[in-house]
Amino acid sequence: MGRVTVPRPPESPLTRRAARAMRDAALRGALESSAGTIEPPPSTLPLPVIPGDEAAIVAATAARPATDAPAVPGTRRAARAAELLGAVDTPPVQHARPRRTTRALVSIGLAAAGALLLGSTAAMTAMIADPPSSGGEVVERSTAAVRVAAAPVRSVAALPVPLVEQVEPTADICALPEVVEALGSGDDQGVIAASGGGDAFRAAVVEGNAPCISLADPARLWVVVNKTRPFDPVDHRPATLVMADDVRSVAGGSLQPDAASALTDMVAAAHSAGAGEIALDSGFRSYSTQVSSYGRQVAERGVAGADLVSARPGFSEHQSGLAADVVPCAGGCGSLDALAASPQGAWLAEHSWEFGWIIRYEDGQTPTTGYAGEPWHLRFLGHELARAYHEGGWHSVEDFFALPQSPGYIG
Repeated sequence: MGRVTVPRPPESPLTRRAARAMRDAALRGALESSAGTIEPPPSTLPLPVIPGDEAAIVAATAARPATDAPAVPGTRRAARAAELLGAVDTPPVQHARPRRTTRALVSIGLAAAGALLLGSTAAMTAMIADPPSSGGEVVERSTAAVRVAAAPVRSVAALPVPLVEQVEPTADICALPEVVEALGSGDDQGVIAASGGGDAFRAAVVEGNAPCISLADPARLWVVVNKTRPFDPVDHRPATLVMADDVRSVAGGSLQPDAASALTDMVAAAHSAGAGEIALDSGFRSYSTQVSSYGRQVAERGVAGADLVSARPGFSEHQSGLAADVVPCAGGCGSLDALAASPQGAWLAEHSWEFGWIIRYEDGQTPTTGYAGEPWHLRFLGHELARAYHEGGWHSVEDFFALPQSPGYIG
């Protein structure tokens, strides 16, 4: 019998991993034997840089080659090897499984992108936590070679708020029950007080909000008599007249009760203040008495001269019982003209309003009142109106009540 050869059992097929390893080993050996060791071309992906590490940024930039073209191999085999190695960066064909080298590079790229993202987040957080010291200053931060500038902060001015001032119109004082009651009882000073005081009363009259108040009523405290406003009736006489207590009367004269009481208080206050004694030279004068008085002035001065110092009958404030001519006394009493230069005259100019009296005809007011200055001629307005007159800086009753000037008689 001839020799029988038994076939060898088939070897186990190589796995893909083993086959790939053998192929790579053979390729490396061929490269080492023919052209030496060839390093793969550098990756085109940037190295991950830690935020804020500028030295690493510079090193990573310097490590990149000037060109991404692979080095030219010396032999055909080396060229083929370089081509195979360069294929590592080439994306795999559709449906082909990617090589492990590609997976590794992709992982490195994702890690680098994550590092850059974390660095940018850290840079933004640092900027928010540490804002620039000045709104207009530009701040540069080197985080992954990114520059961030702080926008200038502008303050917005607040819009002006208009101030609206509401002024309450003067109410009709005649609708107030207290005013109506005081007016009906003849309490003139009570009417003024119920109106809100001298200023409020005056404002109501001037603005036409006091239809129940007439400045022509001769029986009222606020009556205004001048060369264009005579009494009505022309021979009016007050219902009640009294003598002022403890006041020397030179020619004998009486006043309305409130005016008489106020004169007593004023004379006493002047004496207590050391100003001296004040006497009443003339108070109430009737219509007939004024006829005689004015006639004497005309005889001495003529009509034009008399009209500057004396009122015609029916136009004199003395007929109201609310006017008083006063003189200074020091043992004996002086004349009307002596009052201005006396201590009594100075005291009256400063304090008479405190007792409800005013100096009716002041120097320099002739174009308004029609009379030359008479510092001795006092007019009683009551405490409230006299206070408003003084504090308002008024110098004539005409101006106080916003009436026309009265420089001369009509007709």
